[in-house]
Amino acid sequence: MPQRPARKPERPFFSSGPCAKRPGWSLSALDHALLGRSHRAPEGRARLREVIDLSHRLLGLPKDWRVGIVPASDTGAVEMILWALAGERGVDVLSFESFSGLWAQDLRDVLRLEDVRVLDAPYGELPDLTKIDWSRDVVLTWNGTTSGVRIPNGDFIPAERDGLAICDATSAAFAMDLPWDRLDVVTWSWQKVLGGEAAHGMVALSPHAVARLEQPSPRPLPKIFRLTNKKGLIEAIFQGDTINTPSMLCVEDALDGLRWAESLGGVAALQARSQANLEVVARWVEQADWVDFLAATPETRSSTAICLKIVAPWFQALSAEDQARGVKKIAGLVAAEGAGYDLASYRDAPPGLRIWGGATVEASDIEALLPWLDWAHDEAKKEFAA
Repeated sequence: MPQRPARKPERPFFSSGPCAKRPGWSLSALDHALLGRSHRAPEGRARLREVIDLSHRLLGLPKDWRVGIVPASDTGAVEMILWALAGERGVDVLSFESFSGLWAQDLRDVLRLEDVRVLDAPYGELPDLTKIDWSRDVVLTWNGTTSGVRIPNGDFIPAERDGLAICDATSAAFAMDLPWDRLDVVTWSWQKVLGGEAAHGMVALSPHAVARLEQPSPRPLPKIFRLTNKKGLIEAIFQGDTINTPSMLCVEDALDGLRWAESLGGVAALQARSQANLEVVARWVEQADWVDFLAATPETRSSTAICLKIVAPWFQALSAEDQARGVKKIAGLVAAEGAGYDLASYRDAPPGLRIWGGATVEASDIEALLPWLDWAHDEAKKEFAA
């Protein structure tokens, strides 16, 4: 039976959002934030434009794509795109975890589009990608933050397609390969792979998406969702202006994360760090007899939102309510020891554990965390096992 481990992670922060700050981060990184200054002043616009330009360059976006900062994190970015674009033609939407399910619900029940096909799959699996009709618009989530399932590559997306490929990439951008030549709209937020603060989102648009946006909107849009006006695309949004007032403190923090990423060598280095974190967990899961990946197929396992299910017989014998209590107990024991925080699965996901493995997390900290999970599991078993 595992004893209480002696070693703890140096940084016990494993939340899937807001995520751990970069290694070495301190408040001094924000010393030059433009506090008390207008975001519309030349200096403010320059900082916002730097976020846009650095993001564009580091992600390797095509030169003719536009990138802008939008309100309300990735959720706001996806919502504004769905409200602005959906309805010109039929929509296929992939639904395999909490947020992709929310996009399906919005399209079908809120926007009440007449022609929506939901291609769904249970937690831990991907929908059948061969059933997508690319003559329609397609809404897909690249990485399931609440299910630990990712799309492994973009081979299923045709180079020539009639509809738009709209991609929620909030926990994939900067950590996974995105096929920019096969996508039309991509959204993400600052609070994931680079460890930025919440409340701000990013949207990237291909020329195909811009052309659609410049057509008459299928519905009235609130100001917070408008990327166009009577003259067409509001180009200023993609030059450093914003729809509403951003936090210049958060802007400075986002720049710090981007500059850190650039200093490491860019997206390839970030991907390697995240993949190393997944490999640490995979080696542990292979020898542990009480836990397994929620994603059964190795190729689809997320390297950022690493979701685990508890397969121990004592846990499987519990009611759904007691399983939730058991997970809370395990996560609470680890947190009480200061060995790891925010480890329980998302509230809508099956009861289990979730470890953020994005690029700002050190593999050594995950290595230090895992024995604590073994210990906490055995402690919880004493209480819950019949």
